[in-house]
Amino acid sequence: MVVRSTIMDTNSFRAEDADSLDNETRALTDKRERLLGESYRLFYRRPVHLVKGEGQYLWDASGKKYLDVYNNVASIGHCHPAVIEAVNQQMRSLNTHTRYLHERILNYSEDILGTMPQAVNKAMYMCTGSEANDLAIRVAQSYSGGTGIIVSQEAYHGTSQLTSGCSPALGSGQPLAATTRLIATPDHYRLAGKDVGAWFAQQMQMQIDDMKANGIKFAGFLADSIFSSDGVLPGEPGFLKPAIDVVHQNGGIFIADEVQPGFARTGEAFWGFARHDIVPDVVTTGKPMGNGIPVSGLFAKADVLAAFSDQIPYFNTFGGNPVAMAAAEAVLDVIRTEELQQHSLTVGNQLKAELSKLIDRYECVGDVRGAGLFIGFELVTDKESKAPNKALALDLIERLRDKGVLTSVAGPHGNVLKLRPPLAFQTQDIDWLVGALDESLQEARS
Repeated sequence: MVVRSTIMDTNSFRAEDADSLDNETRALTDKRERLLGESYRLFYRRPVHLVKGEGQYLWDASGKKYLDVYNNVASIGHCHPAVIEAVNQQMRSLNTHTRYLHERILNYSEDILGTMPQAVNKAMYMCTGSEANDLAIRVAQSYSGGTGIIVSQEAYHGTSQLTSGCSPALGSGQPLAATTRLIATPDHYRLAGKDVGAWFAQQMQMQIDDMKANGIKFAGFLADSIFSSDGVLPGEPGFLKPAIDVVHQNGGIFIADEVQPGFARTGEAFWGFARHDIVPDVVTTGKPMGNGIPVSGLFAKADVLAAFSDQIPYFNTFGGNPVAMAAAEAVLDVIRTEELQQHSLTVGNQLKAELSKLIDRYECVGDVRGAGLFIGFELVTDKESKAPNKALALDLIERLRDKGVLTSVAGPHGNVLKLRPPLAFQTQDIDWLVGALDESLQEARS
Protein backbone atom coordinates (compact mmCIF):
# COMPACT_ATOMS: atom_id res chain seq x y z
CA MET A 1 0.00 0.00 0.00
CA VAL A 2 1.36 3.42 -0.98
CA VAL A 3 1.51 5.95 1.84
CA ARG A 4 0.27 9.37 0.78
CA SER A 5 2.82 12.14 0.43
CA THR A 6 2.63 14.56 3.36
CA ILE A 7 3.41 17.60 1.21
CA MET A 8 1.31 16.61 -1.80
CA ASP A 9 -1.70 14.65 -0.56
CA THR A 10 -2.48 15.79 2.98
CA ASN A 11 -4.53 18.82 1.96
CA SER A 12 -5.54 17.90 -1.57
CA PHE A 13 -8.68 17.70 -3.69
CA ARG A 14 -9.88 14.16 -4.30
CA ALA A 15 -12.29 12.70 -6.84
CA GLU A 16 -14.86 11.92 -4.15
CA ASP A 17 -15.20 15.67 -3.47
CA ALA A 18 -16.15 16.48 -7.07
CA ASP A 19 -19.93 16.25 -6.59
CA SER A 20 -19.87 19.10 -4.07
CA LEU A 21 -18.36 21.58 -6.54
CA ASP A 22 -20.20 24.31 -8.41
CA ASN A 23 -20.57 23.79 -12.14
CA GLU A 24 -17.73 26.12 -13.20
CA THR A 25 -15.22 24.63 -10.76
CA ARG A 26 -16.30 21.10 -11.68
CA ALA A 27 -15.78 21.87 -15.36
CA LEU A 28 -12.23 23.09 -14.67
CA THR A 29 -11.28 20.10 -12.51
CA ASP A 30 -12.70 17.72 -15.13
CA LYS A 31 -10.73 19.46 -17.90
CA ARG A 32 -7.59 19.39 -15.77
CA GLU A 33 -8.06 15.67 -15.15
CA ARG A 34 -8.45 15.09 -18.88
CA LEU A 35 -5.38 17.10 -19.95
CA LEU A 36 -2.79 16.97 -17.15
CA GLY A 37 -0.79 14.11 -15.72
CA GLU A 38 -2.25 12.29 -12.74
CA SER A 39 0.70 13.17 -10.50
CA TYR A 40 -0.53 16.74 -10.08
CA ARG A 41 -2.53 17.77 -7.01
CA LEU A 42 -4.89 20.64 -6.17
CA PHE A 43 -5.25 22.24 -2.75
CA TYR A 44 -8.57 21.97 -0.87
CA ARG A 45 -11.71 19.86 -1.11
CA ARG A 46 -13.15 22.76 -3.11
CA PRO A 47 -10.20 24.04 -5.19
CA VAL A 48 -9.60 27.77 -5.43
CA HIS A 49 -9.59 29.35 -8.91
CA LEU A 50 -7.15 32.25 -8.57
CA VAL A 51 -6.90 35.00 -11.18
CA LYS A 52 -5.02 37.89 -9.55
CA GLY A 53 -2.39 38.59 -6.91
CA GLU A 54 -0.99 41.72 -5.29
CA GLY A 55 1.32 41.81 -2.29
CA GLN A 56 -0.04 39.39 0.33
CA TYR A 57 -3.48 39.15 -1.28
CA LEU A 58 -5.05 36.95 -3.93
CA TRP A 59 -8.41 37.10 -5.73
CA ASP A 60 -10.43 34.28 -7.22
CA ALA A 61 -12.54 34.30 -10.39
CA SER A 62 -15.62 35.49 -8.49
CA GLY A 63 -13.74 38.48 -7.07
CA LYS A 64 -13.35 37.09 -3.54
CA LYS A 65 -10.23 38.37 -1.77
CA TYR A 66 -7.90 36.02 0.10
CA LEU A 67 -5.01 36.50 2.52
CA ASP A 68 -2.08 34.36 1.37
CA VAL A 69 -0.40 32.83 4.42
CA TYR A 70 1.40 30.05 2.57
CA ASN A 71 3.26 31.31 -0.48
CA ASN A 72 6.97 31.87 0.11
CA VAL A 73 7.74 31.63 -3.63
CA ALA A 74 6.36 35.14 -4.18
CA SER A 75 8.73 36.05 -1.39
CA ILE A 76 8.41 39.85 -1.40
CA GLY A 77 4.76 39.82 -2.50
CA HIS A 78 2.71 38.84 -5.52
CA CYS A 79 3.34 40.90 -8.67
CA HIS A 80 5.82 43.25 -6.98
CA PRO A 81 6.26 46.30 -9.26
CA ALA A 82 10.07 46.29 -8.89
CA VAL A 83 10.34 42.72 -10.20
CA ILE A 84 7.86 43.36 -13.01
CA GLU A 85 9.80 46.43 -14.14
CA ALA A 86 13.22 44.77 -13.92
CA VAL A 87 12.12 41.70 -15.88
CA ASN A 88 10.26 43.78 -18.47
CA GLN A 89 13.24 46.03 -19.12
CA GLN A 90 15.70 43.14 -19.46
CA MET A 91 13.34 41.17 -21.71
CA ARG A 92 13.33 44.13 -24.09
CA SER A 93 17.08 43.92 -24.65
CA LEU A 94 18.41 40.36 -24.22
CA ASN A 95 17.82 36.95 -22.70
CA THR A 96 20.39 34.26 -23.31
CA HIS A 97 22.58 31.76 -21.50
CA THR A 98 25.78 31.99 -19.45
CA ARG A 99 28.23 30.99 -22.19
CA TYR A 100 28.25 34.62 -23.30
CA LEU A 101 29.59 37.41 -21.14
CA HIS A 102 27.04 39.55 -19.33
CA GLU A 103 27.35 41.97 -16.41
CA ARG A 104 24.13 41.05 -14.60
CA ILE A 105 25.25 37.60 -13.47
CA LEU A 106 28.55 39.03 -12.20
CA ASN A 107 27.00 41.99 -10.42
CA TYR A 108 24.39 39.80 -8.77
CA SER A 109 27.00 37.26 -7.71
CA GLU A 110 29.05 39.95 -5.99
CA ASP A 111 25.93 41.21 -4.27
CA ILE A 112 24.55 37.88 -3.06
CA LEU A 113 27.96 36.55 -1.98
CA GLY A 114 28.28 39.69 0.12
CA THR A 115 25.41 38.40 2.26
CA MET A 116 27.19 35.07 2.87
CA PRO A 117 30.00 34.10 5.24
CA GLN A 118 33.34 35.10 3.70
CA ALA A 119 34.34 31.47 3.10
CA VAL A 120 31.33 30.93 0.80
CA ASN A 121 32.72 32.65 -2.28
CA LYS A 122 31.65 30.85 -5.46
CA ALA A 123 28.30 30.93 -7.27
CA MET A 124 26.50 28.77 -9.83
CA TYR A 125 22.96 29.17 -11.15
CA MET A 126 20.06 26.94 -12.15
CA CYS A 127 16.31 27.37 -12.66
CA THR A 128 14.84 25.45 -9.70
CA GLY A 129 15.63 24.46 -6.15
CA SER A 130 15.56 20.81 -7.21
CA GLU A 131 18.38 21.46 -9.67
CA ALA A 132 20.38 23.37 -7.06
CA ASN A 133 20.07 20.56 -4.51
CA ASP A 134 20.81 17.95 -7.18
CA LEU A 135 24.08 19.70 -7.98
CA ALA A 136 24.84 20.16 -4.27
CA ILE A 137 24.56 16.40 -3.70
CA ARG A 138 26.93 15.78 -6.61
CA VAL A 139 29.37 18.31 -5.15
CA ALA A 140 29.18 16.62 -1.73
CA GLN A 141 29.87 13.23 -3.27
CA SER A 142 32.82 14.56 -5.31
CA TYR A 143 34.37 16.35 -2.33
CA SER A 144 33.98 13.51 0.16
CA GLY A 145 34.45 10.55 -2.13
CA GLY A 146 31.34 9.09 -0.54
CA THR A 147 27.69 8.70 -1.50
CA GLY A 148 25.82 8.76 1.80
CA ILE A 149 23.46 11.70 2.41
CA ILE A 150 21.63 12.35 5.69
CA VAL A 151 18.31 14.27 5.71
CA SER A 152 15.59 14.81 8.30
CA GLN A 153 12.71 12.35 8.61
CA GLU A 154 10.16 14.42 6.71
CA ALA A 155 12.52 16.39 4.45
CA TYR A 156 11.66 17.67 1.00
CA HIS A 157 14.55 18.71 -1.25
CA GLY A 158 13.32 18.33 -4.82
CA THR A 159 11.97 16.19 -7.62
CA SER A 160 15.03 15.08 -9.61
CA GLN A 161 16.28 11.50 -9.30
CA LEU A 162 18.91 12.47 -6.73
CA THR A 163 16.77 14.88 -4.71
CA SER A 164 13.62 12.76 -4.66
CA GLY A 165 15.79 9.97 -3.29
CA CYS A 166 16.51 12.34 -0.38
CA SER A 167 12.91 13.53 0.09
CA PRO A 168 10.91 11.26 2.41
CA ALA A 169 8.04 13.78 2.36
CA LEU A 170 7.19 12.53 -1.14
CA GLY A 171 5.86 9.32 0.41
CA SER A 172 6.70 5.63 0.09
CA GLY A 173 5.63 5.59 -3.54
CA GLN A 174 8.91 7.42 -4.16
CA PRO A 175 11.62 5.16 -2.70
CA LEU A 176 14.58 6.71 -0.93
CA ALA A 177 18.06 6.07 -2.27
CA ALA A 178 19.84 3.15 -0.63
CA THR A 179 22.54 5.62 0.42
CA THR A 180 20.11 8.00 2.16
CA ARG A 181 19.68 7.94 5.93
CA LEU A 182 17.00 9.74 7.94
CA ILE A 183 17.92 11.57 11.12
CA ALA A 184 15.39 11.91 13.93
CA THR A 185 13.61 15.26 13.80
CA PRO A 186 14.65 17.90 16.36
CA ASP A 187 11.10 18.26 17.70
CA HIS A 188 11.71 20.78 20.47
CA TYR A 189 8.06 20.65 21.54
CA ARG A 190 8.33 16.97 22.44
CA LEU A 191 11.97 17.14 23.54
CA ALA A 192 11.26 19.85 26.11
CA GLY A 193 13.83 19.83 28.89
CA LYS A 194 16.53 18.11 26.83
CA ASP A 195 19.71 19.58 25.44
CA VAL A 196 18.45 19.34 21.86
CA GLY A 197 21.80 20.36 20.38
CA ALA A 198 23.65 17.51 22.09
CA TRP A 199 20.81 15.09 21.35
CA PHE A 200 20.76 15.98 17.66
CA ALA A 201 24.55 15.68 17.38
CA GLN A 202 24.28 12.18 18.87
CA GLN A 203 21.58 11.29 16.33
CA MET A 204 23.88 12.50 13.55
CA GLN A 205 26.73 10.29 14.69
CA MET A 206 24.39 7.30 14.93
CA GLN A 207 23.35 7.69 11.28
CA ILE A 208 26.95 8.13 10.12
CA ASP A 209 27.93 5.00 12.06
CA ASP A 210 25.05 3.10 10.45
CA MET A 211 26.30 4.10 7.02
CA LYS A 212 29.79 2.90 7.87
CA ALA A 213 28.43 -0.42 9.16
CA ASN A 214 26.69 -0.89 5.81
CA GLY A 215 29.69 -0.03 3.66
CA ILE A 216 28.49 3.45 2.74
CA LYS A 217 30.89 6.37 2.94
CA PHE A 218 29.35 9.52 4.38
CA ALA A 219 29.16 12.50 2.01
CA GLY A 220 27.05 15.12 3.76
CA PHE A 221 24.03 16.43 5.61
CA LEU A 222 21.38 18.25 3.57
CA ALA A 223 18.94 20.30 5.63
CA ASP A 224 16.53 23.20 5.64
CA SER A 225 17.52 24.84 8.93
CA ILE A 226 13.95 25.58 9.99
CA PHE A 227 12.89 21.97 9.24
CA SER A 228 9.77 23.27 7.55
CA SER A 229 8.44 20.00 6.10
CA ASP A 230 9.06 18.33 9.46
CA GLY A 231 6.56 20.71 11.05
CA VAL A 232 8.36 24.11 11.21
CA LEU A 233 10.97 23.47 13.92
CA PRO A 234 13.27 26.49 14.20
CA GLY A 235 14.56 25.65 17.67
CA GLU A 236 16.78 27.87 19.73
CA PRO A 237 19.46 29.74 17.76
CA GLY A 238 22.68 27.73 17.79
CA PHE A 239 21.28 24.28 18.50
CA LEU A 240 22.41 22.98 15.06
CA LYS A 241 26.10 23.75 15.56
CA PRO A 242 27.12 20.58 17.48
CA ALA A 243 25.57 18.38 14.76
CA ILE A 244 27.40 20.28 12.01
CA ASP A 245 30.63 19.80 13.94
CA VAL A 246 29.95 16.04 13.85
CA VAL A 247 29.36 16.23 10.09
CA HIS A 248 32.75 17.87 9.55
CA GLN A 249 34.56 15.56 11.97
CA ASN A 250 33.37 12.63 9.86
CA GLY A 251 34.56 14.08 6.54
CA GLY A 252 31.18 15.24 5.26
CA ILE A 253 29.87 18.64 4.24
CA PHE A 254 26.83 20.61 5.32
CA ILE A 255 24.45 21.72 2.56
CA ALA A 256 22.10 24.47 3.77
CA ASP A 257 18.88 24.31 1.74
CA GLU A 258 17.73 27.94 1.97
CA VAL A 259 14.79 27.71 -0.44
CA GLN A 260 12.37 28.26 2.46
CA PRO A 261 14.23 29.93 5.39
CA GLY A 262 16.42 32.24 3.28
CA PHE A 263 16.09 35.81 2.00
CA ALA A 264 15.18 37.49 5.33
CA ARG A 265 12.33 35.07 6.04
CA THR A 266 13.32 34.31 9.65
CA GLY A 267 13.91 37.95 10.55
CA GLU A 268 16.72 37.01 12.92
CA ALA A 269 19.18 36.72 10.03
CA PHE A 270 19.23 37.06 6.26
CA TRP A 271 19.84 33.31 5.94
CA GLY A 272 18.26 30.59 8.03
CA PHE A 273 21.59 28.93 8.77
CA ALA A 274 22.96 32.19 10.17
CA ARG A 275 20.66 31.84 13.20
CA HIS A 276 22.96 29.01 14.30
CA ASP A 277 26.36 30.71 13.89
CA ILE A 278 27.48 28.07 11.39
CA VAL A 279 29.20 28.32 8.02
CA PRO A 280 27.76 25.89 5.46
CA ASP A 281 29.99 24.32 2.85
CA VAL A 282 27.25 24.74 0.25
CA VAL A 283 24.12 26.92 0.22
CA THR A 284 21.22 26.32 -2.16
CA THR A 285 18.34 28.61 -3.08
CA GLY A 286 15.20 28.37 -5.20
CA LYS A 287 12.50 30.45 -6.82
CA PRO A 288 11.89 32.84 -3.87
CA MET A 289 15.23 34.27 -5.01
CA GLY A 290 13.44 35.76 -8.04
CA ASN A 291 9.97 36.20 -6.50
CA GLY A 292 8.74 33.23 -8.51
CA ILE A 293 10.77 33.73 -11.69
CA PRO A 294 12.50 30.37 -12.38
CA VAL A 295 15.94 30.97 -10.90
CA SER A 296 17.99 29.22 -8.25
CA GLY A 297 21.54 29.23 -7.01
CA LEU A 298 24.31 27.20 -5.45
CA PHE A 299 26.90 29.07 -3.39
CA ALA A 300 29.92 27.24 -2.05
CA LYS A 301 33.34 27.33 -0.52
CA ALA A 302 35.82 27.39 -3.40
CA ASP A 303 37.71 24.26 -2.33
CA VAL A 304 34.51 22.26 -1.86
CA LEU A 305 33.13 23.24 -5.25
CA ALA A 306 36.49 22.64 -6.93
CA ALA A 307 36.32 18.90 -6.19
CA PHE A 308 33.40 18.78 -8.63
CA SER A 309 33.95 21.70 -11.00
CA ASP A 310 37.64 20.98 -11.69
CA GLN A 311 36.61 17.60 -13.08
CA ILE A 312 33.17 18.10 -14.62
CA PRO A 313 31.89 21.03 -16.73
CA TYR A 314 28.38 22.10 -15.77
CA PHE A 315 25.92 23.97 -17.96
CA ASN A 316 22.31 24.75 -17.11
CA THR A 317 20.95 26.25 -20.33
CA PHE A 318 19.09 29.25 -18.92
CA GLY A 319 20.26 29.11 -15.33
CA GLY A 320 21.52 32.60 -14.51
CA ASN A 321 20.10 34.20 -17.66
CA PRO A 322 19.91 38.03 -17.67
CA VAL A 323 16.13 38.15 -17.12
CA ALA A 324 16.33 35.82 -14.13
CA MET A 325 19.25 37.83 -12.74
CA ALA A 326 17.25 41.03 -13.16
CA ALA A 327 14.45 39.53 -11.07
CA ALA A 328 16.91 38.32 -8.44
CA GLU A 329 18.59 41.73 -8.24
CA ALA A 330 15.21 43.39 -7.80
CA VAL A 331 14.37 41.04 -4.91
CA LEU A 332 17.60 41.89 -3.09
CA ASP A 333 17.02 45.61 -3.64
CA VAL A 334 13.46 45.42 -2.30
CA ILE A 335 14.53 43.43 0.77
CA ARG A 336 16.97 46.22 1.58
CA THR A 337 14.93 49.30 0.66
CA GLU A 338 11.75 48.01 2.32
CA GLU A 339 13.79 46.71 5.29
CA LEU A 340 12.06 43.36 5.03
CA GLN A 341 14.37 41.48 7.38
CA GLN A 342 13.49 43.78 10.27
CA HIS A 343 9.88 43.80 9.08
CA SER A 344 9.80 40.01 9.14
CA LEU A 345 11.17 39.95 12.67
CA THR A 346 8.85 42.64 14.03
CA VAL A 347 5.62 41.52 12.39
CA GLY A 348 6.49 37.86 12.89
CA ASN A 349 6.92 38.39 16.63
CA GLN A 350 3.61 40.25 16.78
CA LEU A 351 1.86 37.46 14.91
CA LYS A 352 3.41 34.76 17.07
CA ALA A 353 2.35 36.61 20.24
CA GLU A 354 -1.26 36.83 19.06
CA LEU A 355 -1.33 33.20 17.96
CA SER A 356 0.16 32.12 21.30
CA LYS A 357 -2.87 33.54 23.12
CA LEU A 358 -4.88 30.72 21.55
CA ILE A 359 -2.82 28.13 23.45
CA ASP A 360 -4.56 29.08 26.71
CA ARG A 361 -7.99 29.23 25.10
CA TYR A 362 -7.98 25.85 23.38
CA GLU A 363 -6.88 22.46 24.69
CA CYS A 364 -6.19 21.40 21.08
CA VAL A 365 -3.54 24.09 20.44
CA GLY A 366 -0.32 22.49 21.57
CA ASP A 367 2.43 24.78 20.37
CA VAL A 368 3.14 27.99 18.45
CA ARG A 369 6.71 28.34 17.27
CA GLY A 370 8.65 30.07 14.56
CA ALA A 371 11.18 32.65 13.48
CA GLY A 372 10.12 35.81 11.70
CA LEU A 373 7.32 35.24 9.21
CA PHE A 374 7.63 31.45 9.36
CA ILE A 375 5.40 29.99 12.06
CA GLY A 376 4.16 26.52 12.94
CA PHE A 377 0.79 26.17 14.72
CA GLU A 378 0.51 22.65 16.11
CA LEU A 379 -2.82 20.92 16.77
CA VAL A 380 -3.00 18.09 19.31
CA THR A 381 -5.70 15.94 20.89
CA ASP A 382 -4.72 17.29 24.32
CA LYS A 383 -1.83 19.14 25.89
CA GLU A 384 -0.76 16.28 28.17
CA SER A 385 -0.29 13.60 25.54
CA LYS A 386 0.73 15.97 22.73
CA ALA A 387 -0.79 13.44 20.34
CA PRO A 388 -1.04 14.91 16.80
CA ASN A 389 -4.53 15.94 15.69
CA LYS A 390 -4.45 15.66 11.90
CA ALA A 391 -8.22 15.56 11.45
CA LEU A 392 -8.64 18.90 13.22
CA ALA A 393 -5.78 20.48 11.27
CA LEU A 394 -7.35 19.48 7.95
CA ASP A 395 -10.75 20.72 9.11
CA LEU A 396 -9.23 24.07 10.08
CA ILE A 397 -7.52 24.42 6.70
CA GLU A 398 -10.90 24.13 4.97
CA ARG A 399 -12.62 26.50 7.41
CA LEU A 400 -9.85 29.07 6.95
CA ARG A 401 -10.20 28.81 3.18
CA ASP A 402 -13.91 29.66 3.52
CA LYS A 403 -12.93 32.72 5.59
CA GLY A 404 -10.48 33.86 2.91
CA VAL A 405 -7.23 32.65 4.51
CA LEU A 406 -5.04 30.30 2.48
CA THR A 407 -2.47 28.06 4.13
CA SER A 408 -1.59 24.38 4.44
CA VAL A 409 -0.17 21.78 6.79
CA ALA A 410 3.25 20.31 7.50
CA GLY A 411 4.87 17.64 9.63
CA PRO A 412 4.83 13.84 9.42
CA HIS A 413 1.29 13.73 10.84
CA GLY A 414 -0.08 16.70 8.88
CA ASN A 415 -1.15 18.39 12.11
CA VAL A 416 0.88 21.62 11.95
CA LEU A 417 -0.46 24.68 10.16
CA LYS A 418 2.39 26.13 8.11
CA LEU A 419 2.02 29.91 8.31
CA ARG A 420 4.47 31.39 5.82
CA PRO A 421 3.06 34.47 4.05
CA PRO A 422 4.85 36.65 1.51
CA LEU A 423 7.01 39.21 3.34
CA ALA A 424 4.49 41.86 2.28
CA PHE A 425 2.29 40.59 5.15
CA GLN A 426 1.47 43.55 7.44
CA THR A 427 0.45 44.14 11.05
CA GLN A 428 -3.13 44.84 9.96
CA ASP A 429 -3.32 41.34 8.44
CA ILE A 430 -2.81 39.73 11.84
CA ASP A 431 -6.40 40.37 12.91
CA TRP A 432 -7.75 38.69 9.77
CA LEU A 433 -5.56 35.59 10.21
CA VAL A 434 -5.86 35.17 13.98
CA GLY A 435 -9.55 36.09 13.97
CA ALA A 436 -10.31 33.54 11.26
CA LEU A 437 -8.32 30.90 13.13
CA ASP A 438 -10.06 31.69 16.44
CA GLU A 439 -13.49 31.48 14.80
CA SER A 440 -12.57 28.22 13.09
CA LEU A 441 -11.40 26.69 16.37
CA GLN A 442 -14.64 27.75 18.05
CA GLU A 443 -16.69 26.23 15.24
CA ALA A 444 -14.73 22.99 15.40
CA ARG A 445 -15.25 22.79 19.17
CA SER A 446 -19.01 23.37 19.01
